Amino acid sequence: MPKSIIIKKNGGPEVLEIQDVEIGTPGPDQIKVTNHAIGLNYIDTYHRSGLYPLKLPSGIGLEAAGKIEEVGSNVKEFNIGDNIAYASVPLGAYSQQRIIPSKIAVKVPEGISHKQAAALMTKGLTTNYLLCKTYKLKAGETVLFHAAAGGVGQIFAQWANSIGAKVIGTVGSNEKIKIAEENGYAHVINYTNDDFAKKVMEITNNEGVPAVFDGVGKNTFHGSLACLKTRGMMVSFGNASGPLDPVNIPKDIQPKGLYLTRPSIGQYFTNRKELQAGADAVFEKVKFGKIKIKISKEYSLIDAKKAHQDLEARKLLGPAILIP
Repeated sequence: MPKSIIIKKNGGPEVLEIQDVEIGTPGPDQIKVTNHAIGLNYIDTYHRSGLYPLKLPSGIGLEAAGKIEEVGSNVKEFNIGDNIAYASVPLGAYSQQRIIPSKIAVKVPEGISHKQAAALMTKGLTTNYLLCKTYKLKAGETVLFHAAAGGVGQIFAQWANSIGAKVIGTVGSNEKIKIAEENGYAHVINYTNDDFAKKVMEITNNEGVPAVFDGVGKNTFHGSLACLKTRGMMVSFGNASGPLDPVNIPKDIQPKGLYLTRPSIGQYFTNRKELQAGADAVFEKVKFGKIKIKISKEYSLIDAKKAHQDLEARKLLGPAILIP
């Protein structure tokens, strides 16, 4: 019987339970998938801890890649044996096999492995919407990205470089500086040692940057606002250091006429056509060598607790995956 990770209560990594599950047959608009690789993402810890509340008990995990075993009667775009990937609710990707709505799946082209696809989907789609949709980054611009050595950060700089833009990155330790530089960051700042806002202003000759992409949250938010240009955009897309305090619009936003947005994948990929187009853009960057994916660590599904411990301790130096 296939195994799956279930959470019955919120808490630390210890609440992740592995158990046997009955899969059944897909409904008319569903597909049955055997997962070959599962993406590990920081948002998984939010679901587990309760920061993002769930109805419990619940599966966990948004992202995986695998092969289709069965298709529902209404499913025309997929066939048994197709390689697919997904990065969306319903939760439950931490599983060996499962049934998902066909509308959340995308075809994985030849030349892209299951491991690459599982490491790419959430992080690649996040990068796609951040610099192609939320803020349309242009050649010649310089922007700031926090957590430059993380999974999204590594892809972001490579993608930005491919269109002729430069990125200043921040990291939380000296060992991560080299990783960020290897992935194309023009300047890297250790924000635990240096005032990153001051450094950014020095690098930009006191002009500031037109956009900041911040998945760190509480520890970097106000410094990010300080190094934005007039009418700059603050893109807050994560809370790795903790949720933000309430924003004082007259004090924080109004003086420079800043824009503040809190985007997510679901807002930018609202149907299967948009989702496949976004995934194709990511896969194309990989196939043509514009983005190189280096999986930092692989864990077995039964070691999901250890994976979460490492994720929250910031021990992972890039994308990591679970192997069912």
